Amino acid sequence: MASIREQKHRLSPALYLGRIIVSFTAGVADRTPVFNGAKVFHSMSQIFIDSLKQWKCDAHVYLFMPDHCHFLIQGNTDDSNLLRFMKDFKQRSGYWFSKNMAGISWQKDFYDHILRKDEDIKKMVYYILGNPLRKRLIDNWKEYPFKGSTIYDFEKW
Repeated sequence: MASIREQKHRLSPALYLGRIIVSFTAGVADRTPVFNGAKVFHSMSQIFIDSLKQWKCDAHVYLFMPDHCHFLIQGNTDDSNLLRFMKDFKQRSGYWFSKNMAGISWQKDFYDHILRKDEDIKKMVYYILGNPLRKRLIDNWKEYPFKGSTIYDFEKW
């Protein structure tokens, strides 16, 4: 039986190095809603923060919708590696799924967008924070509990 191989990512890995900002979106396989409780969010947040630290990155925003997540990540040094960050996060969190939520896994690969110098970062942050509002999960983005940042204090926004 032939094995199914994961496709290589669409852009060169060299484009993800250094002091850049990348927007990532990753989905849960079969769109299974799993990010809907404090325990899962806390565990995912800790894995997320650990991966950020390892790959020398910060998060303008991270937000877990029920069946997918959005991240706006910035490299802090010339040797930051945002692609390795994302792959590391998915591997670590996938392992956590296998131990704590049998049958749950990530979709293959993810969507990303490398921000250009002229793109408005705060506008992108607000767009991501608005996802639960557009899905009618809440009435105000500040009400949504499954979000965070390593750069901003959203309580002061």
